[in-house]
Amino acid sequence: MNKEQVKLKALLSTLSIEFKSYEHEPLPTCTDAQRLGLKRSGVQIKNLFLRDNRGKQHILCLTRAQLKVNLKALSSQQKLSRLGLASPERLDKYLGVKPGCVSALSLVNDINNSVELWLDSGLLNELEWQCHPLENDKTWVIQQYDLYTFWRHTGHYPKVVDIPCL
Repeated sequence: MNKEQVKLKALLSTLSIEFKSYEHEPLPTCTDAQRLGLKRSGVQIKNLFLRDNRGKQHILCLTRAQLKVNLKALSSQQKLSRLGLASPERLDKYLGVKPGCVSALSLVNDINNSVELWLDSGLLNELEWQCHPLENDKTWVIQQYDLYTFWRHTGHYPKVVDIPCL
């Protein structure tokens, strides 16, 4: 476990949040995990780090892994100008992780609360969520209600969104 993961684990312990831990080869995408046929509890999450056209608004959008998000429709629905995937540089600046390592837990690094959190409404019935702990060679499975505790601690309050798909 690297230094950042040790700090994250300590924070979760302080918040009385338990998790199941799985180690595996690095998994940059949901497709990679499916290809390997990994068996892990909890729902697999697709984590999209988005920015608006002007680069003023940043969003971490958590969706069900199998969805193909229609960013044009999502932009229109949320009344934002052209949402797109943020660059690796923005990802590092705002969430302190590399591409393929983003998860619900990355918000621990957003100390200025510059990133909005959007949750796919389809995730709300899932009790356990899979999250990379700032690196993609591990998966921590955390109860949904514990993630809300974590987000409140970091100052992030999720917005539930009906994600339009292609």
